[in-house]
Order: sequence, then structure tokens, then C-alpha cells
Amino acid sequence: MANQVSSPIVELMQVTKTYGAKKAVNHISFSIEKGSITAILGPNGAGKTTAISMMLGLSDPTAGDVRLFGRNPKDRQVKERIGAMLQEVSVMDGLKAREIITLIRGYYPNPMEMTELIQLTGLTEEELNKRATKMSGGQKRKLSFALALAGNPELLFFDEPTVGLDTTARRLFWRTVRQMANQGKTILFTTHYLQEADDMADRIILFHNGTVAADGKPGDIKAKLTRRLVSFVVEADQSIIKERLYQLTGVTEIFELEGRLHVVTVNTDQVLGVIFREELAVRDVKVEQGSLDEAFDQLTQRQEEAV
Repeated sequence: MANQVSSPIVELMQVTKTYGAKKAVNHISFSIEKGSITAILGPNGAGKTTAISMMLGLSDPTAGDVRLFGRNPKDRQVKERIGAMLQEVSVMDGLKAREIITLIRGYYPNPMEMTELIQLTGLTEEELNKRATKMSGGQKRKLSFALALAGNPELLFFDEPTVGLDTTARRLFWRTVRQMANQGKTILFTTHYLQEADDMADRIILFHNGTVAADGKPGDIKAKLTRRLVSFVVEADQSIIKERLYQLTGVTEIFELEGRLHVVTVNTDQVLGVIFREELAVRDVKVEQGSLDEAFDQLTQRQEEAV
């Protein structure tokens, strides 16, 4: 019997959300597969939070359709299968962290075991016995993580999850997220730390002005958009080398910085080929590729220029 293709966990189909005359989200479509880690990136006001609020069933699309597990996000069966850790952590006055977790676990048909919750989130005995209102910002983030996991969800949403966490807590958080994805859980997160998206996400969806500006693996997005440079130390007349390399179709710019000549090109192999084949008088040749930050900047600039 042929293997059945599993349905997407999340589907957005031609979704638009307007507030008055402003289109916060404009005609976006994408789907998310089971067991993946997807980062949703974009500058403030790009539409990320609006998209997530529609996926969580907190607001309705003006047009189009949002489906989680093939159902409306507001369905009870959907809510029992998702968990969310949003930026604003509101806690119940007077209750200790352990009591809040126990209360929230009770709302779900198959909650995560308390011992596993504690292990995954790194909450200490001292923190569990602390009143939530007395917790520090980082401790509240850990509590919020625990509450997101309380129902043992299949789909998790994290909005800026590591803000306020120290390096150790941040490392534990991402190790836990990867472990959960390996178990088949599906994770969507937003972050302003582009390095986190580069390191952790299987896929990046970049929002800009309410539309999807790019969608793909972090490496593919960088390769497609970021500048590639070949740099080296020149041992002869710079002008001769510049003149030769400017003849190559892929070279867009040549500049000097910190004693090295930098060649900006879409084809580093072509530049290297000329350097070595023609034995140009250069040494200490390096190939560099831009960062995700640079891809992010280039994409948003291109989108603005196109408007």
C-alpha cells in the first residue's frame, strides 16, 4: 500500500487581515509540516503577531482561511492540541508557580507529566515554590514555557521566547525545543535574534509589510540574497587587478578595507578561477558570505523599492 502523505499541521490560505484602511496581513498563504521548527521573522509592524493571533484563534481573518489540524483554530479539539508562550506573561496573583502549573494541567485531557515538565523547563524547586508575582523576568519566562507545555501539545507557538533569559537558560530552551521537534511536535516561533533563527529553524518565513517576503531554509535565503565576497592582500598594483576583475560579469563592487581588497560578486568561483589561473599577485585569499541579518536587510529594502 502506498504511503499516505500527511496533511499539514498549519495552513493559511489567501489570508488577509485589515484594521480600518490598513492591511496588517495581505493575501498570505503557507503551510507547516509536522515535526518542523519554523521561524517567523520581520520588522515591527510586518504582520507576524497578527498572523500568529489568527493561527491561535484569537482573531479572525478578514478574508481567507486558517486551519490547524484541518480545523478552525477556535475548535476545542484544536485548543487541546496546541500550546503558546506569548511575550506578555500574565500570572495569577497569590498562587505559587507549581500551583499554577497544576491548575493549567487540569484543563487538558492528556497533560504532560509534572516531572517531565520540570525537567524540560529547568524550573528549580525554589522557583516552583515561589509566588509567580515575585518571580524575576527570566523566571516568569520559564514558567510561561512550562504553561505552554502543560497540555502536552502537538503544536507550539513561541513569541520572542528567549527575551530575558540568561545564556544557560536560553541554551536549555533551544535544546528542549529541538528535542520536542525530534519527538514529532511542531514549533513556530518569532524572534528578533536572527542568529537564533539561523541556528535553530529548519525554515524561515520572512514577513514584510503584511506579505511573505521570503520563505525557505536559512542557508537558501542567505545564499540567494546575501553578498558574497572574495578578499585578499594585493602584492602589486591594485589598479591592474581591479581592472581585470571588473571585467567579470558577476562582480558588482570592489573596495579596500583594513589592508585587504574586497570583491563583491554573485559568483565567487569565477573570481577564484581568474586569481589562480592567471596567477594574480595576491595572497591570503578568503571567501566570505553575508549573514542572515544582511539577507533580512536586503529583502526588506527590495520590498520597499518595489512599492
